[in-house]
Amino acid sequence: MADLREVPANFLRGAAMGSADIVPGVSGGTVALVLAIYHRLIVAIRTGSSALGRLLRMDVRGAIRLLGQVEWLFLIPLGAGILTAVLLLASTIEHQLEQHPVQMAGLFLGLVAGAAVVATGLLTRRDAREWALIAGSGLAFFLLLGLTDSALVARDPGEVPAWQFFLSGAIAICAMILPGVSGSFLLVAMGMYQPVLSAVTSGDYASLAVFLMGCVVGLALFSQLLHWALSEHYDTVMALMIGLLVGSLRILWPWPDGGNSVALGPPDEAVAVTVGLAVLGFVVVLVVDRVAHRLERRTARDEADELRAS
Repeated sequence: MADLREVPANFLRGAAMGSADIVPGVSGGTVALVLAIYHRLIVAIRTGSSALGRLLRMDVRGAIRLLGQVEWLFLIPLGAGILTAVLLLASTIEHQLEQHPVQMAGLFLGLVAGAAVVATGLLTRRDAREWALIAGSGLAFFLLLGLTDSALVARDPGEVPAWQFFLSGAIAICAMILPGVSGSFLLVAMGMYQPVLSAVTSGDYASLAVFLMGCVVGLALFSQLLHWALSEHYDTVMALMIGLLVGSLRILWPWPDGGNSVALGPPDEAVAVTVGLAVLGFVVVLVVDRVAHRLERRTARDEADELRAS
């Protein structure tokens, strides 16, 4: 259980997670793994989502009982740190997207490509079935996203329907449970990354409130289902998510061509810098994942030593 002495540290952990969450391709869950709080966070999320589910079913007594089991001194400062980091970094990222769209698209492309490689390492099986699922879902998403506008085209949040903010919040929050998947990436894939970012920087509290409502409802309705799916059909779910990562690279291609904003065109400007940023993003994701795995193995080894000593 958390105590008051942990509050500052939990706030800083949340700030680190928030800094990762706002960048597509970098999972806040991976940072939580690096900081050795991932499993603790998952337990808190499951307990809280179960309480919300009870509340939606009008089981007030059951909801109160479950809410009493949540580590609030851990979760509240962690959430405050995430929110603070998002608020501080959102304007910087939005400015870079406006001033350097090609270079930022290259960076995001590298980050998401790195996330796809990392996610393949999370599969427990890598046989023909999993690779077929990855190829099939990747091709389907690639073709489907060719029918949409570029995910990074600037849009006024006021022009985006409220239901899109609600739905995107409900889906993006599931990244807190999916290992190796970034919530910002899911927003990019839905074309909602820039509108949500703009709502944060412009103080569009109405849109943000709808987005947060979606997060709460999504947490209550989807997290238990997602937990079941990962428990019973882990490799299938992960293979489909890897396909989504691969297929989404279409909308992050830095050099769109012609009237269709996501038609793949040849490089025409800032090639060296853009490619360099893509490589940098790719390497950063791989390095963070490697550090996370080393720390996780070290933590597991220390826990095993403690058990043997006791």
